[in-house]
Amino acid sequence: MRILFATSELYPLIKMGGLGDVSCNLPQALRKQGVDIRIVLPAYRSVMQNVKQYKTISTINVPDIAGDINILETTLPNSPANAEVTLYLVDAPAYFDRDGNVYSSAGGDDWNDNAIRFGLFCKAIVQMAIGAADIEWVPDIIHCNDWPTGLVPALLSFHKNRPATLFTIHNLAYQGVFSEESVKGLGLPNEFWKHEALEYYGNISFIKGGLVYSDYITTVSPTYAEEILLSEYAYGLEGLLQARSGQVSGILNGVNYDDWNPANDCLIKAPYDIDCIEKKYINKADLQSKFGLPLNKKTPILACIARLVEQKGINLIINALENILVEQDIQCVILGSGEEKYIAALENLRSRYPNNIAIYIGYDEILAHVIEAGADIYLMPSIFEPCGLNQMYSMRYGTVPIVHHTGGLADTIVNVDSDTLRARTATGYTFNDINDDSFLHAIKNSIELYRTSPEQWKQLMFSGMRKNFNWQVSSSTYNRLYQFCHDKKNQSWPLLSSDMHV
Repeated sequence: MRILFATSELYPLIKMGGLGDVSCNLPQALRKQGVDIRIVLPAYRSVMQNVKQYKTISTINVPDIAGDINILETTLPNSPANAEVTLYLVDAPAYFDRDGNVYSSAGGDDWNDNAIRFGLFCKAIVQMAIGAADIEWVPDIIHCNDWPTGLVPALLSFHKNRPATLFTIHNLAYQGVFSEESVKGLGLPNEFWKHEALEYYGNISFIKGGLVYSDYITTVSPTYAEEILLSEYAYGLEGLLQARSGQVSGILNGVNYDDWNPANDCLIKAPYDIDCIEKKYINKADLQSKFGLPLNKKTPILACIARLVEQKGINLIINALENILVEQDIQCVILGSGEEKYIAALENLRSRYPNNIAIYIGYDEILAHVIEAGADIYLMPSIFEPCGLNQMYSMRYGTVPIVHHTGGLADTIVNVDSDTLRARTATGYTFNDINDDSFLHAIKNSIELYRTSPEQWKQLMFSGMRKNFNWQVSSSTYNRLYQFCHDKKNQSWPLLSSDMHV
């Protein structure tokens, strides 16, 4: 089978979150298994600046979009010889050749033509999918990811000899909902303006295109697949997802241990593993030095690498630090960008506790590795977390995670208690209630164990470091699912009845 993996983010070319990592690592893992999988991505300005060689293989005219669009071909940078992945770039300079990131301008505001930009991207993918792009390689499966690719399954529904479609939800909170005015230039079919199709309270929802029309739906962890059937996690789409629950499953994301492994990490001061765990303290000192914190081997360092938004529980971290810093000597390093109110609150903490709090606003891949290697405890109190990767990175680096028991966090962390410590199965701390007291209790318990039971703490580190979340199992599951989708094509949509309100 030939698989076309459609994504709006792709590490190392452009990354906003976990989608970028998955879009890089899953196709490479599948290539190692002999799967003919290729990636398609918009030709953003920053992507074109980092792609060294490419060739134009097709020029297409996308319906309702003025001007020709070029399809460029290159390979995924840094992919190993045994997993080299072909990359197609949809080159439409008027829409993608801009400063800023995937979804917003350099100033942080969403592009006001995002509906047209990603609608164009989807229409170009459809041209490739039905063999209308004059490319010899035509896919059997389109693997779509999140709302920017949601129109692909919907538009393909009008084509009899279409490829099968798989749609993966990486974060249901982001749905690509646009007004009628915003999508006017896309010439969308009238059939889409029904609530059993793409209409969503008078607007158009791109993600509904994937949820209604794809042959199968996955999420990025088993627990999240269950959670999105509930109103508190579904953002108004629970009726649709419950109707499709028979075609929804969760496949846990993996970790690329070629990149995230302290034993061979060239981005950290001193590579280490279980057999030379004392070298982690060299990285701890390096982290303290880089962020201007006092050098102290015994002071526990808490860390967080995240978008500074409500979903990530940043307010819980801020409130916990306010409480702990008045009574304990700890340090905390935070790397991320996001909402101004959280940035201001963190800056206020840093000004009051300059020897305890360090902040880097933005994202830096090298610093992310330095933090994982040097910290003792990793904070991840997400209100919800479809999968999460940093808790898995942290375990491999011997940095003990504290997480809310939700989504992929629940699927990957074994909570510390007397039984799991005795059995040497504990890998971190989990808390169930998303409130200040529960999170603070977990932090204080972790600090107490760190200070009073160094041998138990070391065993906790080792248990996490031995966990293996590589992509082999997940990619094999996707491979089987591609075959299933191909066999069941056209049997799963449309599923919604006209009287179902979503």
